[in-house]
Parts: sequence; C-alpha cells; structure tokens
Amino acid sequence: MRRLAFLLRPGWLILAAVVAAFAYLCFTVLAPWQLGKNESTSERNQLIEESVDADPVAVGDLLDGDRAAATEWRKVYAEGSYVPDATALVRLRHLDGAPAYGVLSAFTLTDGRTLLVDRGLVAAVDGSQPPPIEPAPTGRQRIEARVRVSENVDPERAPAVQDGIPHVYSIDVPQETTVLGLPLTPVPVGERGAYLQLAEGQPGAFTPVPLPQLESGPYLSYGLQWLAFGIMAPLGLGYFAWAEIRERRRSRAPEQPEQATTEAAPVTKEARLADRYGRTPR
Repeated sequence: MRRLAFLLRPGWLILAAVVAAFAYLCFTVLAPWQLGKNESTSERNQLIEESVDADPVAVGDLLDGDRAAATEWRKVYAEGSYVPDATALVRLRHLDGAPAYGVLSAFTLTDGRTLLVDRGLVAAVDGSQPPPIEPAPTGRQRIEARVRVSENVDPERAPAVQDGIPHVYSIDVPQETTVLGLPLTPVPVGERGAYLQLAEGQPGAFTPVPLPQLESGPYLSYGLQWLAFGIMAPLGLGYFAWAEIRERRRSRAPEQPEQATTEAAPVTKEARLADRYGRTPR
C-alpha cells in the first residue's frame, strides 16, 4: 500500500475529484440532456408525419376533452368568426431571412368559445417597422389549422402597444388573454395550452409559418459522445496512475553494471596453421 501512497497527495486527490465530477455530469446531466432532445425531436417528427395525411378533426372535440386526439401539430378545423379589432403582432420573427411579424387574431367558435389564431407572417417594412395589417375577414368562416403549443414568455420582454396595436414577443395563450382583453380558451395541449396556426390558403391567412424540417439532428451522437467521455475520463485517470507507479518502480530498481563485450575477430585458416606449427602468419 505504501507504493500507492502518492495517490493521496493533494494534486492527485484534486485530479480524482475533477474526473469524478466530470463523469457524474456526463452520466446525469449532459448525456440525458442530449438524449432527451433527441427523443423530443423524434416525437415531434412523428407527430408531424402522422398529421400530414390525417384528416382534420373538429377543434371542439379537443376542447371537450378528447385527450387522445389533443396533440401538437394535429390538424383541426373550426367554424365561427374572427373578433373585430382583436389583433396583436409578434415581434422578432423572420420571413425568407428578413425581419417579419407574426399576426395573431381572436376567433370565436359557433359555441361561443374564443381561440387564439396565428394567421402567419408578414414582412417588415423600412427594415424593421410593421406593415399595415389587413383585417381579418368578417362573417362566418371555416378555417383549417394546426394545433401549436404556447411558447415560453420572456419576463424581460413585456408586451407593448404601437400605433394602437399590441406587440408581443411570444405566442402564448395566457399572455394574449391579457393583451387582447378577451377570455381566450386554450386548446388542452401542453402546460400553458395551445393555439391554432392557420394553414395555407385559409381565410385571413398570411404567409404560413413553415413546418420544421423532419431531421433528428445531432443530439443522439452528442449524447453518446458524452457517455463515452464519462467512461474515458476515469480510464484515463487510471492509466496515468499506472504509468506513475511503473515509473516509480523503475526509479527504485538497482542499476546493473554494463558488461563490456568484445567481438572476437574471425579466425582464418592461415592463422590456425601458424598456431599449430609455430609459424608466423603472413
């Protein structure tokens, strides 16, 4: 055990603690974080693929408690009318790589419940200013849309009013309930509820928000890499400890004197004869 006493020195103890903490983070935080993102991305892709060819269902069925059908990206249809003068703009959006605004409106169903509808994107003018927004069509409408989960609200970016139109930084049903001053009913999906995102060509729609690309991304490989790092770090520490032990054994081993070796010159036939008969070799 005395040979391993050097491992109790402060430098080795600190290194061991750092390696242990790094391995712990790899297995409990970093790898699960990436693998969890891979799982959520795969689930999202599956929901989008299933919704592409699925027939839309009545949004009222989801509001009335059909939890099996209440999933994000589900195609739905709704009948009712847009609420006049109930529009908000979403800042910090992009359309074809340029600044844009999202247009939100309230839509009242025939049963009296009011939903939040994302009508799509409009390009900014003069660099970043909102363009004139065409009002939503009046009268009874039938719209088709996708269910989208409310976005997280940034507490540092409060809603504001510009030219009489509310401006927000995220599409969130509870927040827009306050901003528009209407009792919006969230679709029962997600923790904060969901809204409707209009499909292309629907009444009142602008440029629709494109669907995400169905790619799994690098999250699975990143997760596996963190698992590998968590395994390699303790193995590396063990290798360095073994190398130190080996070097200490070498330094304690007694030195062996070098024995001089001389190579005998090859004996020729003439030399052998001279040795036998006593003659001097030429």
